[in-house]
Amino acid sequence: MIDSLAGLHERARQRLDPVHYDFFAGGAGAEVALAENERAFGRLALRPRVLRGNDIRDLRTTLPGARAAVPIFVSPTAFHRLAHPDGELATARATAAAGAVLISSMAATVAIGEVAAAARAVDPAAAVWFQLYLQRDPAVTEHLVRHAEAAGCSALVITVDSPVFGHRERDQHNGFHDLPAGLTTANMQDLPGGPREIDMSAAFTWAHLARLRALTRLPLLLKGILHPADARLAVEAGLDGIIVSNHGGRQLDAAPAGIEALPPIVSTVDGEIPVLLDGGVRRGSDAVIALALGATAIGLGRPVLWGLAAAGESGVRQVLELIRAELDHVLTLCGASRPAELTPDLVVPRGCRC
Repeated sequence: MIDSLAGLHERARQRLDPVHYDFFAGGAGAEVALAENERAFGRLALRPRVLRGNDIRDLRTTLPGARAAVPIFVSPTAFHRLAHPDGELATARATAAAGAVLISSMAATVAIGEVAAAARAVDPAAAVWFQLYLQRDPAVTEHLVRHAEAAGCSALVITVDSPVFGHRERDQHNGFHDLPAGLTTANMQDLPGGPREIDMSAAFTWAHLARLRALTRLPLLLKGILHPADARLAVEAGLDGIIVSNHGGRQLDAAPAGIEALPPIVSTVDGEIPVLLDGGVRRGSDAVIALALGATAIGLGRPVLWGLAAAGESGVRQVLELIRAELDHVLTLCGASRPAELTPDLVVPRGCRC
């Protein structure tokens, strides 16, 4: 049993093929945005309240199409079977056991129907969302939506920060372009006209989201929002939530850290829809900072992959339990009984004479 994310990360690094490790660990360009996701949390401090009578705490939260035991979701990440043979099945079981929300990637190595079934075998009420890139061929997009609905997914997460793939220098250096023999992008196999590659486009507009909205009654969340104006447009377009994210630093290397982009977006949305955040959360204190600044829930991406690579389902459980326990501990120290009691005045710049 390893008792820190750093320990799980190191074990994962030792066990993974170096090329696959670089695929998971790397970011776009010079990896400035990747590093800033974590560094930005280090520039913030928590100013706790005391004598608040918060000996009993409740971490439950309500999200679109989900009631979660913790304000945590597993961010969509590709190719889990590169990390462990059980791949997304192990991730789904561990996430369900933790009472968190799983966002299963369109680029998963296990099809969404199997992923959702694995989660619900652990907890029939487990919340599974499906992450989707809009496709040039609208028939493919609709087919994927119908697969997600049939699987019992309770929301769709549309990633909108990827009109093209980011330039990832580690992958270019390693020549990593295709999955090894025996692995596939499972959701892209049973499609009209046969298997296809993920096919994104810079031509998409808000009108394409309106067409998607007309296709399904599932809640829709947009992932990859960094500008307050886009957050306002999401509200006006009738979206059910947004995820503030710079794609783990894997798209635009000049992008701000998610936690830096969060406060003005929260202000713009003004409580009309939930605002979630991922990117750089490595400790419970990071999670509490994000929740205090207005996030409804926080996402974990690479830490889940490190747990999966280090110890399969057990490793993912360790990651989620570590963050849950630390979140509860920091919540206690800050004088709060539940995430909704956290307020922005608890967060100050480190070194501030406030």
